[in-house]
Amino acid sequence: MEDRDFLQFIANVKRKTGIDLALYKEAQMKRRLTSLRQKRGYSEFTSYFEAMNRDKELYYEFLDRMTINVSEFFRNSGRWDVLNKKILPRLLKEKPRLKCWSAACSTGEEPYTLSLILSQYMPLRDINILATDIDDGAIARAKVGVYSDRSLQECPKDLLKRHFMQEGNHYQISDDIKNTIKFKKHNLLAEPFDSGYDLIICRNVMIYFTEEAKHHLYQEFSDALRPGGVLFVGSTEQIFQPQQYRFETEDTFFYRKVL
Repeated sequence: MEDRDFLQFIANVKRKTGIDLALYKEAQMKRRLTSLRQKRGYSEFTSYFEAMNRDKELYYEFLDRMTINVSEFFRNSGRWDVLNKKILPRLLKEKPRLKCWSAACSTGEEPYTLSLILSQYMPLRDINILATDIDDGAIARAKVGVYSDRSLQECPKDLLKRHFMQEGNHYQISDDIKNTIKFKKHNLLAEPFDSGYDLIICRNVMIYFTEEAKHHLYQEFSDALRPGGVLFVGSTEQIFQPQQYRFETEDTFFYRKVL
């Protein structure tokens, strides 16, 4: 009975949002959502879904819990150093203006980090980054561009001073940086990808997908990159057989598409 209740919830969520929860690791997802449902006082998923339809706050909370919106600027800063000092110089030698995509961008820390790094190489008017996420609430917060001091602990002080305005314990990112990024809703597991990218960043989201879904996404990312383009993944998301996706390892967690 309990399994049927959850399977019906999966079907209802897919019909409402286009999100297929069946592509996520079931035990992990079910545990997370059961905890949230019980916390809100619902004994079964059927009544919880009905409540989400009536209450936007409940619906947004569900999306937040499902999409794990935990991020910060320059997260795992050593990897961003590699991007800055090794990957970008090569890419910019091949093309002066780059086509970049931050996939599953959450509340915007990742694409804004990329823009801050690129601002050291070129005028802001030449930076053009697509940033996508499945969560409307996350995208809305990204567009506002206000962040706690905690999420900016790894941001270099000169960039913080140049591109942010402090308001108490929060920082507002400048409009000049905001204008380098186009935020858009996108479902990685269900919608088509554009092509010809020089750099795709997709970090700390693949760990929540099944092996089948990961295989599909790595192939899609490869197809979306130009030859020589790079996929930058999270620090727990190493691709163990990159050659099957026409990748070679350029550095740890950086995969270059081969010709």
